[in-house]
Amino acid sequence: MTFYQAAKPYVEEKLKAYSQAIAQGNYYEGFRHLEDAHVIGQHSTKLHCLTHYHMLIHGIKRRDLKEVAGQVFRLVGAATKTAIGFIPNGNTGGANISPFKPLPISQSNQVILDKIKHAQS
Repeated sequence: MTFYQAAKPYVEEKLKAYSQAIAQGNYYEGFRHLEDAHVIGQHSTKLHCLTHYHMLIHGIKRRDLKEVAGQVFRLVGAATKTAIGFIPNGNTGGANISPFKPLPISQSNQVILDKIKHAQS
């Protein structure tokens, strides 16, 4: 099983949680789900780009120019750098953090990443 195949259900779960939070007007919680999706899926070019796409749309809907500009930059990076392994582990993907800075991975996301790794073996 590829990383993409193993990670896709977890990323989709986080994207669904994002949509539900936004539907309830909870934008902060919603974005947290996008950050989790980013941490979980960042080792797959497709999932990495998908998450940044959703972050871009979130920024557009919120009229957050910093987020929009940051996500355009990050989308290009995700599309061109993920496959060669240029990924700062744990980075949450938002424009509020350097796209090059590794961050600690939350315990809940680490559990998911461990499940993904196990599914690949």
